[in-house]
Amino acid sequence: MRTECNAVQLSFPGLARRKVIADFEGGLITSDAGGLLLREVSEGTRLLRRLAACFDDYRDADQIEHTVESLVAQRVYGIALGYEDLNDHEDLRRDRLMAVLVGKADPTGADRVRERDRGAPLAGKSTLNRLELTPSDADAKSQYKKVVYRGEAIDHLMVEVFLESEGSAPAEIILDLDATEDPLHGKQEGRFFHGYYGGYCYLPLYIFCGEHLLCARLRSSDIDASAGSEEELERIVGQIRERWREVRIVVRGDSGFARESIMSWCEANGVDYVFGLARNARLTRGIARQLERVRRRYLKTKTGCREYRDFRYRTLNSWSRTRRVIGKAEHLEKGANPRFVVTSLSKRASGARALYEDLYCARGEMENRIKEQQLGLFADRTSTATLRANQLRLWFSSMAYILMTELRRVGLKGTEMAHAQCSTIRTKLFKIGALVSVSVRRVWLSCASGYPYRAIFVQALKNLQAAYRPLHC
Repeated sequence: MRTECNAVQLSFPGLARRKVIADFEGGLITSDAGGLLLREVSEGTRLLRRLAACFDDYRDADQIEHTVESLVAQRVYGIALGYEDLNDHEDLRRDRLMAVLVGKADPTGADRVRERDRGAPLAGKSTLNRLELTPSDADAKSQYKKVVYRGEAIDHLMVEVFLESEGSAPAEIILDLDATEDPLHGKQEGRFFHGYYGGYCYLPLYIFCGEHLLCARLRSSDIDASAGSEEELERIVGQIRERWREVRIVVRGDSGFARESIMSWCEANGVDYVFGLARNARLTRGIARQLERVRRRYLKTKTGCREYRDFRYRTLNSWSRTRRVIGKAEHLEKGANPRFVVTSLSKRASGARALYEDLYCARGEMENRIKEQQLGLFADRTSTATLRANQLRLWFSSMAYILMTELRRVGLKGTEMAHAQCSTIRTKLFKIGALVSVSVRRVWLSCASGYPYRAIFVQALKNLQAAYRPLHC
């Protein structure tokens, strides 16, 4: 149903003697023509098709118009294009370009069964909502919600996509772990107050390998930041070693992950680790001489100074063995700034300064990736009632991130946008106005002739077609 304002002319300040007016009656124009690049990625990797295979569909095939694949694709493409809310799809369901992305054979919607749906080829918010709210025990006898996701299959797919992205087995990979805040503003299942963040939130766990997202686990916040990490590592490392038996794996995280259970698991399974270590009086005494030297140097130079000490350390009760610790003695304008990391790497493999500055501090890049997904791809849009449904929303955001990462890695390689943020890619490459024409033989998009990033767009398409088309010929 059209809103009342659609038929109203909008007036703006005049231009010389001319009036400036506008309306929303331009016809079959999309604002997201650049989304076709995402479709190239999806078709090349078969990502969304494989994601759809992670669902069990108990609906009567003769009574449905939207397959699981089309529903999943509509949701993921919507997030990637900037539409985080299900309500957005009440209008997007009429967008012919979105129908092309999703793979609708009739992008006009003229063949819909019910007259009221004609002209709207895609699913509305209610149908998409049922996809998210289906309980785990639903089956063919359930009344409305009959599409059940299998979480273990989605977890496996995320790691599999990463493995496929590498042409050959690397000598070494680094798995970054981190927990972050997902603020809540309702009465969602699993909602708890978190003292550190000062509000009600979820505490999702992320695991990345470089830009590649391997795990996005939604958790309630009444737990330790490292809770469940050992199980996730066991699953991910096992899947990686099935493909790459000789790869060296290093696990990296802040002090929230320096837990005996995780370090012991790594040591027992041939996995190295580098974790931040919360300072205490014993640790600080261990670098007392270094702290005094850098303090004196700072008083002379008035510039920040640092030294490192490499030593063996064991807690009084919680650790099962003595481990290597690197202490950073630093003095800044605000005073002493001692920091520590614990590692299984030997001195021969990595010296103290290099291990701290080059290896451990590089984990900060993972925090940028989390911010990119949360701020640009709405990973924190977890406003539905159940933890299970919100986990699916987090996975939809994760799949949008994986699509964008693959576009950046393959399509934008060698361009000025090779390292652009997801939000920048969306603004510059996806938001292209285009007139959409559909005939018997073709779908034709007449894009805005004033579009300023045409050269990058064309190069990205060439890169994607060169990478994927030969694989599927």
